[in-house]
Amino acid sequence: MEPAARKQKILSAIVERYIRSGEPVGSKSLLADAGLKVSSATVRNDMAELTEKGYIAQPHTSAGRVPTELGYRYYVDNVMQLTPVSEHGRATIRDTLSAGADSPESILQCAAELLARLTDGVALTTTPDGDAARVRRISFVSTGAHGGMAVVIASNGAITTRLFRCEFLLTPEILHVFDKALNETFAGVLLGSVNRPFVQTAAAGFGELSLFMTSPLMAVMEACAQAAQVNICRSGYDRLINAADGNPQTARRIWEFLQNGHDLAAMLGRAPQGVSVTIGGENSRTELGKCSVITARYAADESLSGVLAVISSMRTDYARTLSVLQCTAETVGELIDGLIEL
Repeated sequence: MEPAARKQKILSAIVERYIRSGEPVGSKSLLADAGLKVSSATVRNDMAELTEKGYIAQPHTSAGRVPTELGYRYYVDNVMQLTPVSEHGRATIRDTLSAGADSPESILQCAAELLARLTDGVALTTTPDGDAARVRRISFVSTGAHGGMAVVIASNGAITTRLFRCEFLLTPEILHVFDKALNETFAGVLLGSVNRPFVQTAAAGFGELSLFMTSPLMAVMEACAQAAQVNICRSGYDRLINAADGNPQTARRIWEFLQNGHDLAAMLGRAPQGVSVTIGGENSRTELGKCSVITARYAADESLSGVLAVISSMRTDYARTLSVLQCTAETVGELIDGLIEL
């Protein structure tokens, strides 16, 4: 075996053994793990060179080696081999997610809980980005003699509601008028465009009818604003200590960051298409400087997409996590697509 190929095999064996055991890896155990037909001295020399180049480190003078961020990065990019989720595993994921498939939010919450269990990390899921979503339909439901509820169904699968109240009696005939007038005006409009100026312009176009529509219009505007927001589902907080590799202070910092919905949504929103792995210092947030963040985009309604993410220790089973995440993302996209098409 050529020296470069042998060093790659040694690095791979160190990473995989350390992921399994959490203990520094010595040269003797490497000979068995890597199946190398060379002397212990040759392995030690190769390990010394890998250490010098920054791929592995020696925690203590008498200890074996552990992977560094650079070592993990090389392993993920050049050595790791993904094993597709089995047919049985795919069926289990689909059955689990289908059980709560009555709304995008319920699917995504279920996906977060499932990912936390399967990966032993902290799992996050986001609703599809509302920037490109449009109003698909508006409905009105009576909640009392003078009260009603506006229901906005968006192209990203979001279903949002807002209550409103009128001074006059809300009959089924009046609600039907609201339904017809607002759907003619709002259907196909970008959620982000349904702001106060748009509503005022729409009201002017209703003529005398606008005198009765102030409350319903405001309810629709607020429901559209909610549907456009990125909502985040979280699960696996009990795995925070694992993600922090046993460090309570790191776990605390991660927990505090996870409470910041705005910054968390911004970070997840920058996730690229497909699957991605950022390791340690590659993460944009210092709170995650000792973690790996693995993300996968799911597609819904062709152009709309959200994110599934797992925050874990750098000492995680990357191949398995990536496979599970990819399979879950595909299933989530299919289920949300099915809801949108209804």
